Amino acid sequence: MSNLVRNVAIAAVAVGLGATMAAVYGIGPFSRSDDAFQSCRTSVVAGGSGAIGGPFTLVNGQGETVTDADVITKPSIVYFGYTFCPDVCPFDTARNAEAVDVLASNGYDVTPVFISVDPDRDTPEVVEEFAKAIHPNMIGLTGSAEQVKAASTAYRTYYKKNDSGDEYYLVDHSTMSYLVLPDHGFVEFFRRETTPEEMAKTTACFIEKS
Repeated sequence: MSNLVRNVAIAAVAVGLGATMAAVYGIGPFSRSDDAFQSCRTSVVAGGSGAIGGPFTLVNGQGETVTDADVITKPSIVYFGYTFCPDVCPFDTARNAEAVDVLASNGYDVTPVFISVDPDRDTPEVVEEFAKAIHPNMIGLTGSAEQVKAASTAYRTYYKKNDSGDEYYLVDHSTMSYLVLPDHGFVEFFRRETTPEEMAKTTACFIEKS
């Protein structure tokens, strides 16, 4: 291979790698300059944030049928779980409640929301009691099996009932918490290991940019 051909080949590889890196890290023409929340984001969603969230119809703690427009009236942290959950759900929802309190201490009004994936046991009264035990402002939601499935599908969550043949069955489920803004829908998710302080900081950033 001549020096000229070799140099051209090296330059082509370099350009290709540069374009790939730019696309991954949002550099140059690949930057997401149209994303008002770019500086706030701590995660990447396949297909973009618009791929998660959307309309739902569920039942609140008073037995009233409500939609997402009725529930998400202010910045909200949404979690899918179930009240009989032995450890994960109490921990996660308590963490979310703590993040909401940190935000409140800094002047941000955020609503914690709990959506049950166990409609067979989680009646409106049960989810209301659970939600209020976690945080006085937490909204508890349940619904028919079809309503719960539709909401779960919209948020791309997973759950599966482990039928033990008695009332003490467990439900496998995903454990992400979702930040949803009234005028923007879903904007960010939080993993279990995220601390209340980290959640509050990220949430505040999104609120300031909205």
